[in-house]
Parts: sequence; C-alpha cells; structure tokens
Amino acid sequence: MSERKRILTGIRPTGALHLGHYAGALENWIRLQKEYDCHFLIADYQVSDYADNLERVRESVWEVALDWLAVGLDPEESCFVIESLVPEHAELTTWLSWFLPLGMLQRNPTLKSEMADFGKKSVPVAFFTYPVMQVGNILMPRANVVPVGEDQLPHIEMTRELARRFNRQFKEVFPEPEGLVGRVPRLVGLDGQAKMSKSLNNTIQLKDDSDTVAQKVRGMFTDPTRLRATDPGHVEGNPVFMYHDAFNPNVDEVNDLKERYLHGQVGDVEVKQKLTTALNNLLDPFRERRSYYETHLDEVRDALESGTARARVVARETMELVRDAMGINYLNDPPRGADRATPNS
Repeated sequence: MSERKRILTGIRPTGALHLGHYAGALENWIRLQKEYDCHFLIADYQVSDYADNLERVRESVWEVALDWLAVGLDPEESCFVIESLVPEHAELTTWLSWFLPLGMLQRNPTLKSEMADFGKKSVPVAFFTYPVMQVGNILMPRANVVPVGEDQLPHIEMTRELARRFNRQFKEVFPEPEGLVGRVPRLVGLDGQAKMSKSLNNTIQLKDDSDTVAQKVRGMFTDPTRLRATDPGHVEGNPVFMYHDAFNPNVDEVNDLKERYLHGQVGDVEVKQKLTTALNNLLDPFRERRSYYETHLDEVRDALESGTARARVVARETMELVRDAMGINYLNDPPRGADRATPNS
C-alpha cells in the first residue's frame, strides 16, 4: 500500500450530487487525491429512509460514482468504495458500539437535527447506530484526515474520542483523525435556506444542463429589500453574490458587480446572467465527462469493484489488529492451561 497518509470521506447515496457537494467536498477531494491515499466511501448503509427507498439507493450508488468520475476523481489514484460490500464495516461498528456512551451519541448535533426531520414518523433502530458506523468508517482505513463540511466537525471529535478510548483500553490501533473543512464550509440553497439540500428542492445538480442552470439561477433568492434596479442593494448575505464568490473565477467582474449593486447601478438580471455563465463554464467539462461514462458503465463498475476490493484488503488488516488488541482471535490463541485434545494412540 501507499506510504502516503490516508484519507476517508464519503457521501450517502441519496441521488445525484449538487453544487453544495462540489464546493464543500469534491473540489477539495480532487486536490487531496494527489497528496493522500484516499478512500472515497459511498455510505449506502446510512441512508435514513433505506427500507422505503431501496431502488432509489441502488440507482444513487451509480449516480454518485458517475458524478465522482465527472468532476475528475481518479479511481486509479483513489479507492471508490461501496460501504455494504465491505462487511468488516458492520463488524467494526458492532465492536465500537460497546465503547460509545449513549449520552455522547445523543449530544451529537447532526443526529439531533436529523431526528427532528422524522417528525411523528417511526424512527428505525439503524438511525441510532449509523453515527457509530460513521466512526467505524473513518477508523477502518486508519485514516489520518477526514475532509468534512463544517457541520460534521462534532462528529470528527466523537471519532477522535472513541479512538482514544479504544487505544487506551487495549493498544494503539487507530490514529486520531483530523477534520479538514473545504474552501466553502457551507453553501446556502437557491432559496436562501441555510443549506443546499435535495429534500428542500433548492439545489443545482452537477448534471443539470445549461438551460436548467439558467432557469434555476433566474429564480434565485436575492435582496428582498431591493424593489428596483436603481435601489442600493445588499451584497452581504445575498445568495447570488455568495455563489459568485464561490464559483466565479473572474474576481474583477465580481468586485465590479458588487460595487455597482451597492450603488444601485446594476440589476439582478445582469448579476444572475453573469453567474449563469460562470456556473455553466464550471459544469461544462463535468457534463462532458459524465456523458462519456453514462455510455461506458463498464468502466464505472470497474472503478467501484477495484476500489472496494482494495478497501477490503485494508479492512481485513484493521480487523486483525482490532481482534488482536481485544484478545478475541479465539481460534488463534487458546487459553493457557486449556486441555489440548490429542489423537487416540
């Protein structure tokens, strides 16, 4: 295996990926794959409505892989891993669940937020175990770094604490991973909501065609206090300008638009048209590569198969270390003084 430090990060397969995924994660992953031994996980065990949407999960595994290839992640450089095809993840989760106090789990802000989304619906037991599995996902490849969104940093701290508990009680097996937040910690939705989310229907998908992008940008939330193009506007907190800052590489153009917007010298139409151009320039090569892979699904399958196989090698190594540390390699290490059967003479 590579001498480089190792990264584990992943995405739940809930559909095609969007600009929020790119800004908060994928853009960073593309750079990191040149510097680290990267394991990119499709976390299919962790879809909250798994039992009700099995077909969607199945399709989404392919959607995620297509988007990864489209943005330029390289399966030769990194491992594309399907979580459920590495059974060691389930095994490690079971062992780790004995070392994670319920109180620590209940304090996790992500879990509390997602719990509220269930409302009055029945909550499956797996919902309470998936944060433990997320810890196991990170510890399985003995990752040193975990690229995450800003809202996931508390989970990284929980992972570090669990690694410390295990290492202290048994022996040093797991590094304490560091969280790494991307250039854009959190991208607001098109409607100004705090986060871009498929469930809120406020996303631009990476596979959206140019006309769809233009239509979505035209409908973006902007400064609600500005009634006419000649009114001075607000740039701070304005989603359209937040997107310009995140995705428009022409800094001079963005600064000019901001200056004119503040003084009522440019309308929302021009600002949005230039944002549309910047976004389509970003997405055009993604669409082209995605179109290629959509007609070469055998290459997508090869990427998933080879990456998952490579991850299983690492997972087996980790579980040998875990079992050895815990003293549960039962068949390899009979208890001292135990009678040993001998063949009859």
